[in-house]
Formats: sequence, structure tokens, C-alpha cells
Amino acid sequence: MPYLRGCMAKDPIFEQVEGLFEAYLEQNGHRKTPERFAILHQIYSYDGHFDVDTLYEVMGQGPYRVSRATLYNTLDLLLDCNLVRRHQFGDQGAQYEKCHRVKQHDHVILADTGEVIEFCDPRIQQIKATLEELFEIEVMHHSLNIYARKRAQPTQATAPATTSATHES
Repeated sequence: MPYLRGCMAKDPIFEQVEGLFEAYLEQNGHRKTPERFAILHQIYSYDGHFDVDTLYEVMGQGPYRVSRATLYNTLDLLLDCNLVRRHQFGDQGAQYEKCHRVKQHDHVILADTGEVIEFCDPRIQQIKATLEELFEIEVMHHSLNIYARKRAQPTQATAPATTSATHES
């Protein structure tokens, strides 16, 4: 059911995602509502990580105003059908990101600011291939989160003040 195809008709990724979500809902006996597809559209229009509060605020500005319960329920469905990934970075609340046709990446979390930096290093793929060969396994998924803090910037040492000292005798 093309709920939002008018908005993203030329985006083949969204058409795939919408088709996958629609099939998942049908196969699992869930209702196909415009609100669920509006949430999917919003998530796939966003680059980066988001939390439920941010998604709730953005959805409140659009034509489909949804409750937090609808957001959480829809996110659970999207997680279950592997269209969204959930992260727990340190003490922060849950963060989500789209994951269909998204390049594999890992995360550096800055402990002092909570900022999340995404990176991709091909050596990680080599490590996974080595593990598969060594242990005769198939790596299905991996998650790498590196927690760090910014290095303190060195301060320039101030030169001692030159004062002319007079010595009185």
C-alpha cells in the first residue's frame, strides 16, 4: 500500500523499505496504518542517530501527529523486521538509526559530551573474515562502540615576564 509514495516516489531505497515493511506487517497480522508509514518515512528521511523524543517532536510538526506509544510500538516493529537498529551509548537513552542499505559502520562515543562519531575501517571486515575462517563460523552482525574523551589541548606556556630589577645597596 503506497501510503507515502507521492512524497518519495523517486527514492528506490524508500520504495524497497516500504515494501519490506508492508510485507512484514501482512505476514505478522499487523495493521498497515498511515501513521506507521509516516514514521518509517521520517526515519528514512533522517541521516544519523535519533531518539524517541526527537522523532516525536518532528512527527508533531507534520500531517501525522502520533502518540509516544505509537512511536514505540512502530519502532519495535521496525526493529523486528530489521529496518531500524537500536543503540545504547553509555548512560544516554536509546538511540536509533535506519539500517536498510546503510553502509556498515562503527561508533566512537565521546564520554564527556555524548557525541557519537561514525567511522568505517576496512580492517574490521578483515578481522571478521579471519574469525570466520579460524572458528568456522559465519559472522551475522557485529557492533563496535569505542568510548573516548577528547584530549586536553596543551596550553602554551607563558614565558616568564622580564622585569628590570634594580638592586639597591
